[in-house]
Amino acid sequence: MIEVVNPATEEVVGTVHAGTPGDVDAAVTRANTAFPAWSRTSVESRVAIVRAVADALEARADEFASTMTTEMGTPITFASRVQVPNPVGIARGVAEAVEAGCLGESEIGNSLVLREPIGVVAAITPWNFPLQQMVAKVVPALAAGNAVVLKPSELAPLTADLLASVLSDAGVPPGVFSLVHGTGPVVGEALASHPMVDMVSFTGSTRAGRRVSALAAETVKRVALELGGKSANVVLDDADLARAVKIGVGNAYMNNGQACSAWTRLLVPASRHDEALEIAVAAAAKYEPGDPALPSTRMGPAVSAAQRDRVVDYISRGTSEGAKLALGGPSRPLDRGFHVTPTVFGNVAPDMVIAQEEIFGPVLSVMPYADEDDAVRIANSTIYGLGGAVFSADPTRALAVAKRLRTGQVDINGAAFNTSAPFGGYRQSGNGREFGAHGLDEFTELKSIQR
Repeated sequence: MIEVVNPATEEVVGTVHAGTPGDVDAAVTRANTAFPAWSRTSVESRVAIVRAVADALEARADEFASTMTTEMGTPITFASRVQVPNPVGIARGVAEAVEAGCLGESEIGNSLVLREPIGVVAAITPWNFPLQQMVAKVVPALAAGNAVVLKPSELAPLTADLLASVLSDAGVPPGVFSLVHGTGPVVGEALASHPMVDMVSFTGSTRAGRRVSALAAETVKRVALELGGKSANVVLDDADLARAVKIGVGNAYMNNGQACSAWTRLLVPASRHDEALEIAVAAAAKYEPGDPALPSTRMGPAVSAAQRDRVVDYISRGTSEGAKLALGGPSRPLDRGFHVTPTVFGNVAPDMVIAQEEIFGPVLSVMPYADEDDAVRIANSTIYGLGGAVFSADPTRALAVAKRLRTGQVDINGAAFNTSAPFGGYRQSGNGREFGAHGLDEFTELKSIQR
C-alpha cells in the first residue's frame, strides 16, 4: 500500500494500492478490448459525456478543492479559485472544440482526410496540479475516441479516485477508462513500455520525461511531454515597475511555488534592480507560510519532505554562489509540515544554478539586464521554454519582445490564463500541446483516403 501524507500536518490521511506491472497489463488489456466499440461511438455521445464531467467537477468543487489541499498542500483559496475552475474550463473547451468540428473530415484534392483516435493512451500525471493535468489528458483523449489508462502521482492519488468516480457516473464504459495507482519506476515504466499502449502523455520533470521517451521509443509510441520550466518575467524599462513586480511575485509563488510555468526569474533594467528588489521583498513578505486549509493562507507547504529538502538545498546553493539573499533562507518557518521560507535573491547572474535549474519552490531570482536585447538573451538562456511574461507600457513593444522569447506561452501585462489556448513548451520543456482543439489533435491520427 502507498500512504498518502498531508504535507501540512505530516499525518497519514489515506492509502491506495501500490500497482504492479500485472495491474498495468490487465488495465491495458481491458482498454485494448474496449477501444474498438468506444472509437465507433458518435461524437455527440462523447461530447455529452465530456459536458457531464465538467458539470460534475463544478458541482463537486468543494470536495475536489479540499482533497487537493489535504493531500498536496495547495492553499484552499487557490484550490477553489484555480485548481478546480481550470479543469472545468478545460473540459468545456474540449466539448466546444469538438462541436466546432475539429475532429471532422476534410478534403485535399481527391483525398478524404480523416482524424481518427490513436488507440490506447497512457496518461501519467503530476502532483502539483493533479485535477487539471488529469483532465487535460483524459478528457480530450476520451473525446477523440481513445481508451485511457491513468497513472496519477503517488503523492496526490485521492484526487484521481474522485475523478474516476465522476467519469463512471458520467457514463464512461468499463475498460474505456482505468486507473492504476503506483510509482513511476513500477507503474509508469510498465505503461511507457507496454506494447499495446499506442501513446503516452506525460507531465512531470524533464529527467523523468527523458526516461519515458526512451522506454516508449522501443515500440515507437507517440509521446507528448509537458516538462519543467524556468520562465522569465521580462519587465521593460517603460513598464509600471511596482505592478509588474507584484504580479510577478504572485505568479512565482502560486501553488506554493510548485508550478512548472511559474515566472521564477524576474528580469529588470539594471538601473532599477535595487528598486525592483525592494518591491519584490515587500510583496513576498506577505506570503507567510501557514495552514493551507485556512482561507487566509497564501503559502502552504512543499508536497513532501524530499521536495522541501530539495528547495532548501537550492537556496543554500544560491547563497554560496554569491547571489544576494534579500528575504528568506534555508531555515524552517514552522515546526510542523514541509514548509519552506519564501525566498528572494537579488543580483542573480544568468549562469548561476538558481537561474538555470528548476527549483519548484517559493524562490524568486531578481536579475538585472543591460538593454532589451540583453533581456531577451537572458530569458532564452536556459534549456527550458515553457512560460514567460513581458510588461511594458507599450503593447506593441511588449508583443515584439514576446515574439522573441523561445517559449510556449507568454503573458503580456498580466493577461489572464486561457484554458482553450495551446499549452506546452519549447526545447526541454517538452513537446506537444494541451487544451482546446490543439490538445485534441495530440490524441488523433490522420488518415488519407484517395478516391
